[in-house]
Amino acid sequence: MVEIGGVAVDRLKSFVERIERLEEEKAALSADIREVYGEAKGAGFDVATLRQVVRMRKLDPSDRRRNEELLDLYKRALDL
Repeated sequence: MVEIGGVAVDRLKSFVERIERLEEEKAALSADIREVYGEAKGAGFDVATLRQVVRMRKLDPSDRRRNEELLDLYKRALDL
């Protein structure tokens, strides 16, 4: 194993290449997600609301309930 200044060159190169591959995959996935949102918009769905639903579905049910209760409380307080 070659070391330069105490750094294992092959190991470092391996990490960098893995990160670069993952970044490429992430960019491709982001493009795919944008495309799906575009399809949903074309089908008449509101994209902002759809994004909110996706975020909510990621939450634990108890956290989701708590967020919804707080939102309702704030809306009532502001007479919305």
